Amino acid sequence: MNSLRAAVAPPAARRASPARIRLTDPVVGVWLAALAVTLAGWIAVAADGGNFLSLTNVVAILQNCVALGLVAVGQSAVILTGSLDLSVAYLISLGTLVAAETMEGGSVLTAVIAVLALSGAVGLANGLVVTGLKVNAFIATLGTAFILRGWIEDNYAGPAGKVPASFQHLGYDRIGPVPVSLFLLAAVAAAMWLITRRTRLGHHMYATGGDEHAARLSGVRTRRTVVTAHILCSLCVGAAALFLASRLGAGAPWAGTEARYDLESIAAVVLGGTALAGGRGGVAGTLGGVLVLAVLDSVFNQLSVDPFFKNVVRGVVIIAAVALYARRSARRPA
Repeated sequence: MNSLRAAVAPPAARRASPARIRLTDPVVGVWLAALAVTLAGWIAVAADGGNFLSLTNVVAILQNCVALGLVAVGQSAVILTGSLDLSVAYLISLGTLVAAETMEGGSVLTAVIAVLALSGAVGLANGLVVTGLKVNAFIATLGTAFILRGWIEDNYAGPAGKVPASFQHLGYDRIGPVPVSLFLLAAVAAAMWLITRRTRLGHHMYATGGDEHAARLSGVRTRRTVVTAHILCSLCVGAAALFLASRLGAGAPWAGTEARYDLESIAAVVLGGTALAGGRGGVAGTLGGVLVLAVLDSVFNQLSVDPFFKNVVRGVVIIAAVALYARRSARRPA
C-alpha cells in the first residue's frame, strides 16, 4: 500500500535532501540558464553597440513570453500524463478568428465564452480519441490539427473580424515595465500549478504519466485524467488566442502556425525539465523554459542572426538540456 501511495504522489511530495534538490532540480537549472542567457545576451548586444536591457526590449521579451507561456503551461498538463497535443497552433489561429468575428458582431464576454467553449470542445475530442479509440496522442492531435487547418483554409483567405479598442488594452497596456497580459499568464500558471501540485487530479496526472498501469491498479481513473488534461491544455490555448487577438486587432489564420506554437511549446516544456514520457516536471520549470526561448529570440533579433543559425542554436540548447536531464535521472538510485 505504501508503494502505491508513493507512486501516486507527485515528485514534490517525495523525500529528498535539500542539497540534492538545489543541485539537481531542473527548475533551478532552467531558471539559472535563463539568467545566464540574459547576461550573455546583454554582453553580446552591448559589444555590438546595442542596449539589450532597454525598457522597450524588456517589455517586448515579457510580451513574447505571454502567448508561448500560456500554450506551454497547457502543454505541460498533457505531457505530465504521458500524452501530447500538436493541434495547439491551428486552435490558436481558429480561436483568434472566432474571437474577432464574435466581438465585431457581439460583446467581448460572448467572444470569450465562445473561444473557451470551442477550445474545451477540441480538448475533449482529443482526449476521447486518445483514450477511447486508443490512438497515439501524436497521431490523434495531428489529425485534429489537419481538421482545423482544413476548416481555416476553406473559410478564410486572410484576417477577419475586428477587436474593439477596449479589449486591445489586454495586449498593449502595461503597469510600469510590466505588461498587463503578464498577469493573465501568472494567473493561468498559478491555477495550473495548484491543480497539478495541490489537488487529487494533479496527483493522478503524475501517477498516470509515471506508470499508467500501476496508477490504474491503485484506483486512478487514468482515462478521465488524460481527457481532463487535454481539456485544460486547450483552455490555456484559448486564453492564448484571446491574447493574440487583442494584440493583432483581428483574427489571423496564421496567428498560431507562423510562430510554431506547437513545437515551441513542447520545446519550452522539455527545457523546463518535464519528461516527454510523463510523470515528472511541472509548471515552474516550463515558465523558465519559456523565458529562455524568449530571451534567445530577442538576442538573435537584435544581432540580426541568420535564421538558419538561430534554429541550429535553439536545437542544440534543447538537445543539451534533455541530455543533461537524462544523465541526472540515470544517476538517481532506483
